[in-house]
Amino acid sequence: MLTRRHIRVKVMQCIYALIQSKDNALEKQEKFLKVSIENTYTLYLLMLSLLIELHQMANKHVVHATKKYLADTTDYPDKEKFVNNRLLLQLAEDENLKSLLENKKIQNWYLNEEYVKIIFKEIMSSKMYERYMMSEKDSFENDVDFIIALFKETIAPNEKIYEYFEDDKLTWVDDIPIVNTFLVKRLKKSKPNNPVNFFTPALLKDDQDMVFANDLLVKTLLNNEKWEKEIEGKTPNWDKDRIAEIDYILLKMAICELLNFSSIPEKVTINEYLEIAKEYSTPKSSIFINGILDKLVKEYKTDGKLQKIGRGLL
Repeated sequence: MLTRRHIRVKVMQCIYALIQSKDNALEKQEKFLKVSIENTYTLYLLMLSLLIELHQMANKHVVHATKKYLADTTDYPDKEKFVNNRLLLQLAEDENLKSLLENKKIQNWYLNEEYVKIIFKEIMSSKMYERYMMSEKDSFENDVDFIIALFKETIAPNEKIYEYFEDDKLTWVDDIPIVNTFLVKRLKKSKPNNPVNFFTPALLKDDQDMVFANDLLVKTLLNNEKWEKEIEGKTPNWDKDRIAEIDYILLKMAICELLNFSSIPEKVTINEYLEIAKEYSTPKSSIFINGILDKLVKEYKTDGKLQKIGRGLL
């Protein structure tokens, strides 16, 4: 689920939090990194559980609408089409997903039902919902397309949901785009008969990803002064305070990676940090970082410091 770039972003966030808090306890930062990575998966599960809660609310709505005093005046060919949406049923009936939500005690929407109601009302009043309910198309693919469109146009952009996530976990602000993109890709791949654990994939590709994350954090922090000298040597006309804080962190991480992770090609390292800089720092940051890293790579190659083996990993 999480790529190496996402992991690098997590490490960057952790180092930035350390600087802001002025807490140099390494053990605490390692724990923060682990929790931050795990919370990304919790956010993914929360998004899935929101779809399940919306399905349950739709079920209740249909049941209540059958009562005479709550008769639904909307003339849809099949009033239960949304409730019988095949993708929503897959999610609602997925035992592995249900078990995981229970084990992690994810009850956010049960405890904050007002957010589910806000989304539900928005869905019910949307033209998209009306078109879906009036359409004669009836296939698994059509059901999937509708839920994806609903998620992208109604659920994901909802400001109330965004504010809720922002207030709950600070790191979720940066995780939301990652999780939303992954969730949409996962839903697109859904088939009438999905394999076990389809909706509950592993957070990391393998154990080495967590080792990489922890090593990058620890080796960047423990060699902080060394990396600072490397940067200062390549920025003689720049005062340390003039370099954007995120740029400074990314440069240290990149240098650390260049010199300590032999299986990762220097081009991969440079490209990854340039892309992160474009997203998280100033408009000119990537140019600034690229210039410094380019000089350092040439120097390291000349001095024999850059020892790379294998094809490397992203």
